[in-house]
Amino acid sequence: MEHLVAARAQMGTSLAFHIVFAALGVGLPLLVFIAEGLWLRTGERAYYDLARTWSKGMAILFAVGAVSGTILSFELGLLWPVFMRYAGGIIGIPFSLEGFAFFIEAIFIGIYLYGWNRLSPRAHWLAAVPVIVSGAFSAGFITLANAWMQMPTGFRIVDGRIVDVRPFVAMFALPWKTEVAHTTLAAYVFTGFCAAGVAAFAQLRGDRRPVVIAAQRTAMIVAAIAIPLQIVVGDVVARFDATYEPAKFAAMEVLATTQRHAPIALGGIPTAGGGIAHAIEIPGALSLLVAFDPNAEVRGLDQVAPGDRPPVAITHLSFDAMVGSGSTLLLIALLWAFAARRRAGSSRGLLIAIALGAPLALVALEAGWFVTEFGRQPWIARGLLRTADAVTTATQLDLRFFGFSLIYVVLAAMSWWLLVRVGRSGAEH
Repeated sequence: MEHLVAARAQMGTSLAFHIVFAALGVGLPLLVFIAEGLWLRTGERAYYDLARTWSKGMAILFAVGAVSGTILSFELGLLWPVFMRYAGGIIGIPFSLEGFAFFIEAIFIGIYLYGWNRLSPRAHWLAAVPVIVSGAFSAGFITLANAWMQMPTGFRIVDGRIVDVRPFVAMFALPWKTEVAHTTLAAYVFTGFCAAGVAAFAQLRGDRRPVVIAAQRTAMIVAAIAIPLQIVVGDVVARFDATYEPAKFAAMEVLATTQRHAPIALGGIPTAGGGIAHAIEIPGALSLLVAFDPNAEVRGLDQVAPGDRPPVAITHLSFDAMVGSGSTLLLIALLWAFAARRRAGSSRGLLIAIALGAPLALVALEAGWFVTEFGRQPWIARGLLRTADAVTTATQLDLRFFGFSLIYVVLAAMSWWLLVRVGRSGAEH
């Protein structure tokens, strides 16, 4: 395997696994908090059992996420030493703050788990709040570092050396608001639809116990609130990219030339000549999306040097997968909300749709991350350092890739086995 390809494959595989653990680690504490709150309000035993079961899953995912995140931190130094030499002193603050958030989350997860029957019900319920907040902040601080990689700032370069570093300016690089909002909502969308999908699948198999019905209802409340917010934020992100990251935006939309009345291409396969085949084009829609003006000019790939262009095919296909799956999730949420108002939330057709929402949410999560990462290429820090120039000179990266991939497969399998056992043990109560 080519040296650079092996390094990128190892990092990409690690991130693809870790983002699942991280997203569930951010979203599941909120579900636990809501479930216990509903128990306190209604007194229904099903919500109490649900909160206890989900809290065990929360602990498992926190532990596995810590392991996968630690591996990633080592990989940054092992695979990309040149990048860390450039960026370590610039984006060190968000990584340090993420460590503080991590330890706060660990402390309060311990208090929450140990506090069953030891704290008052209300105090125990409120102990989940720091877990929710610190988990979201932990993911947010890492996202700040990624935002800097998209648009590096907070320093000057003199004679090839980075000087006058302003860490707090670097920490809040221009894309930070849109990236943090988009990433955080993605965690709640993913967790909500995953938990609801598991409960719906159980109902399809004939399990109609109150705790299963409560799980589907609670998770769908979160999913149905988060997905329309995510669609709105995604629209803001698209306009931001068109203005500040035009190369990424042009690759997402396969816009070869700068033009007015630019069309949106729905679906399609990018061609070697820079166009797109088999797509449904809506004239003027892209200009309308970017500037609320169907005649507005949208910058294309022709304004980017060929060597600086992102890989168009994978960026566009990932973008289409994200938008398509996200739109389908919105439709599922609307159907559920409509059925819930009519007290028909357990019809077989709807349960099938909710069960399918879990893999669709995974596709949306991974595809969105692919768009962010592939859309930045060929830069590891846009305009500052190319990915090819940042990679390690160490040998046998292909063997490391297979070794680390095996570790993540084992982590994923172990997590699945533990979560299944937790679910079954919760079902016995």
